[in-house]
Amino acid sequence: MPYTDKQICIPPELPELLKQFTKSAIRTQPPDLLQWASDYFSAVARGDTPPVRERSERVPLSNWAELTPELLKVLHQRVSGRLIIHVDELAHMWKVLNLPTDLFESVMNVGRFTEEIEWLKFLALACSSLGVTIAKTLKIICEVLSSDYDSGPPRIPFSTFQFLYTYIAEVDGEISASHVSRMLNYIEQEVIGPDGLIKVNDFTQNPRVRLE
Repeated sequence: MPYTDKQICIPPELPELLKQFTKSAIRTQPPDLLQWASDYFSAVARGDTPPVRERSERVPLSNWAELTPELLKVLHQRVSGRLIIHVDELAHMWKVLNLPTDLFESVMNVGRFTEEIEWLKFLALACSSLGVTIAKTLKIICEVLSSDYDSGPPRIPFSTFQFLYTYIAEVDGEISASHVSRMLNYIEQEVIGPDGLIKVNDFTQNPRVRLE
């Protein structure tokens, strides 16, 4: 290709168009992303309403396959505390547990993961397939990550909760960063004890904690 010093002009509406497309794809979670993208932009070009699933209509990934917190806990134990895992190794673990490929690919697409996967982010999205609400999703995550099997309610480090809540809210696309920040500040200052751990009850039964 011949070199040219001609300046590339980016249409001013492109960033917002791509932002809305990305949020809509995450919210809808289509099984065939390419076909859905074609339908989406065709509708936009015609001036029609794009095929975006409303939040109240969102179908969890668990409708496509049987997935349980118990299986996710087994998967987490097999990851063995690593923060990063290669996609091939994780896909093999997934297959050994007889979980379907389409569910794995859906989580990969929603998270936009590549070869090196941040395990906690993958786990969070997998848990979100079982939780109708963010609070329910975080409850499941606590149950999967907690090592307190018989000594009380599941609990995890607040720093882990902070990371996962922020990530899930970002993927959800409906919760403002300021709201997330307010909730985390309140929990850290008013709820978390000296041990630095957060229990499920701290965010599911406290009327002042509204994660959504």
